[in-house]
Amino acid sequence: MKNVFSVLKGPCLTEKAALLQEKDNKIAFKVSPDSNKIEIKQAVEKMFPVKVKNVHTANMHGKQKRVGRFTGFRDDWKKAYVTLSEGQINFADEL
Repeated sequence: MKNVFSVLKGPCLTEKAALLQEKDNKIAFKVSPDSNKIEIKQAVEKMFPVKVKNVHTANMHGKQKRVGRFTGFRDDWKKAYVTLSEGQINFADEL
C-alpha cells in the first residue's frame, strides 16, 4: 500500500460535499490521480477511526485560466466520494 498522505491530498470542501455528508453519510476527498478505490478505502480507514462501505471516484478536468493575454490550464485532479458504514461517528468532528 502507498503512504496514506500520498493517497489522500485533503478534504473537498464544497456545498455539494456538505450536503452529501449530512444526507447520505458521504465524505469527499481530493486524492492523487494514480490511486485506486482499494487504496483510497485503506487510507481512509487507516487515517480515521471509521469503516468504509463504498468508494466512488471522479476524474476532474483542470479549468482554463487566463493571465493577461496568456491562457493555460490548471492540473487535472481526482475526487473520491467515500460512503461510511451505518452507525459511524460524526466525521465533521475529525476534520
